[in-house]
Amino acid sequence: MDTRYQKMKKEFNIKVKVITKEKTYEGILLESHDSKIILLKLKNGYNIGIKKDSILKITKLSNLKEQKTKKTDQDKTLPKIAIIATGGTIASKVDYQTGGVLAVENPYDLLENFPELKKIIRFEVHVPFSDDSSQVSPKEWVRWSKLVAKLVNMPQIKGVVILHGTDTLHYSASALSFMLHNLNKPVVFTFSQRSVDRGSSDSFLNIRCACHAALSNIAEVMVVGHEKSDDDSCLMIRGTKVRKMHSSIRGAFKPINENPLAKVFSDGRIDILNHKFRKRHEGKVKPLSFFEEKTALVKFFPGSSSEILDSLIKKGYKGIIIEAVGLGQLPVEGTNSWLTKIKQAIYKKIFVGVTSQTIYGRVNPYVYSPSRKVEKAGAVYLKDMLSETAYVKLGWLLGQKKKFKELSKEMLENKSHEFNERMF
Repeated sequence: MDTRYQKMKKEFNIKVKVITKEKTYEGILLESHDSKIILLKLKNGYNIGIKKDSILKITKLSNLKEQKTKKTDQDKTLPKIAIIATGGTIASKVDYQTGGVLAVENPYDLLENFPELKKIIRFEVHVPFSDDSSQVSPKEWVRWSKLVAKLVNMPQIKGVVILHGTDTLHYSASALSFMLHNLNKPVVFTFSQRSVDRGSSDSFLNIRCACHAALSNIAEVMVVGHEKSDDDSCLMIRGTKVRKMHSSIRGAFKPINENPLAKVFSDGRIDILNHKFRKRHEGKVKPLSFFEEKTALVKFFPGSSSEILDSLIKKGYKGIIIEAVGLGQLPVEGTNSWLTKIKQAIYKKIFVGVTSQTIYGRVNPYVYSPSRKVEKAGAVYLKDMLSETAYVKLGWLLGQKKKFKELSKEMLENKSHEFNERMF
């Protein structure tokens, strides 16, 4: 191998040409943790490892220019939206030393990745939190809801786009759906399953569609992202009826038990698919930014012990959502019976709600006798509400210090289209 590599091997952020016995490559030299290979980031965004003993020659082509971040010139005649970057793949940039991605340090770095947005909107960027979405907690929901309420109450802001990691996005969308009372403008969560340096990244279409959705007449909290794996369109999905249904494909988010609100295209065309939505209005949003953190979501599984409920009761939890099986079944007899612990929780004025692991469909306590016993004990069957949405809604109501007697009624009141009166 050309000894020039020995001189440049501690240099990164440089473009090189690598000639091997079989092929020639051009790319950005990355730090390799394997002493037997060099690592390149190719033009298509993918990284490739090349065995050193196969290299005939390596030549430095150029240094990558360090771009200084500056505020982007914007067309003042365009409508203005607020972009909130909370982290995740979509709010990241390439680290040319490791070949991976990391969170942006300056909010305007985001728009360097998406220069075409300057033709659609003006923007201001806020970064209240920047981390992996698994780090998001109810504390962040409370902070974000206050910030979003402030922004949408400003006449010059036409809508809000929130960049969020995919893993807990549906929890956050649900939380803001409840916390933003009398919402007057679109609040749009969007995401990326694949980072901006990859040729197959979904970032570009998702954020473009999200900005168009933020200018629409649909004053709802919604999730906007790829409809399918191709780049034809995105879906606008209500924040209380959405779920991540795949770990990696681009069309990962799907509406559950409801049609999507609309389909949106990269050119701004919007096809309404569900006419049950709030429209823009001139009123003011009131942030109901509350959450009781002693709220739990518990998944029943075959053979599971009800002792987990005993633990939550002893620790002073105020509300529990149980994700049961099928129509809402739980064991009520034998050593694995959950009925006694459910009765104990309700006796101590701990709300118990029941949802289904099937995701699609709804719970019904009247089909099988075990479920009738659970309902008779005081547990509330939550129709077709998603488990995650039920958890968020319960924590939000408990955070408002609702009385125990009020919770059953309020959990069954449609606050933000979280369930259907009739089965979809």
